[in-house]
Amino acid sequence: MKIARFSHDDTIAFGIVDEEEHELVVLKADPMFAGYEPTGERVKLTDAKLLAPVIPRSKVVAVGKNYRDHAEEMGGEAPAEPLLFLKPNTSVVGPGDAIVLPKQSERVEHEGELAVIIGRIAKNVSEDDAEDYIFGYTIANDVTARDLQQRDGQWARAKGFDSFCPLGPVIDTHVDFETATIETSVNGERRQTGNLSDMVHSVASIIAYASSVFTLLPGDVILTGTPAGVGPIADGDTVEVDITGLGTLSNPVRSAN
Repeated sequence: MKIARFSHDDTIAFGIVDEEEHELVVLKADPMFAGYEPTGERVKLTDAKLLAPVIPRSKVVAVGKNYRDHAEEMGGEAPAEPLLFLKPNTSVVGPGDAIVLPKQSERVEHEGELAVIIGRIAKNVSEDDAEDYIFGYTIANDVTARDLQQRDGQWARAKGFDSFCPLGPVIDTHVDFETATIETSVNGERRQTGNLSDMVHSVASIIAYASSVFTLLPGDVILTGTPAGVGPIADGDTVEVDITGLGTLSNPVRSAN
């Protein structure tokens, strides 16, 4: 099941995507907290603007170097344990929103990733129980100011600018990890490709590890790492991240005013 957060007639709402009819079945409230009770209204997808499917109330937790080929291209090996860092929730934007290149950086790069949406309060969760705490999955772009990352020696500034965490276009409650692929393209040219099954640390192990460090709250987002092929983006580019079954997250790139 695919769930969208969207605006229509100056109102923000949630809906279930009816792919056959190309419509949104409007829900009475956020289904993460209120279930899937419909209002009886339907909105054509062409009449709605899809928004970031979730705005984390607490945090975006990200995992670095979770694909071996990416760890190698960054000059190292995949860590034995998940390498965690945080992005502020103010970095989140939706599909079609601009990635804004900050004046402080001369090299901003794309990182297409699978994102996991937490649906329940999670603390010290076991890998066996991790799936029970997942609300769904969406696509993310862990935009990074690479020069600042290298200069600072830690990642908060490089990963944390406004617009550096595009999410969307929808949340899906299921992903086939055995067959799903992830691809990132810039202006139609494929830059990254990988299989979700190639993750070093599984979604379950990431949730278990992260929840042993800090409490995960409903709406928190976990970014699960990016495959090799990260590269620069520039003013005027369009970045697209595609994951099998989840659709395509597309964002233009522009320089800061």
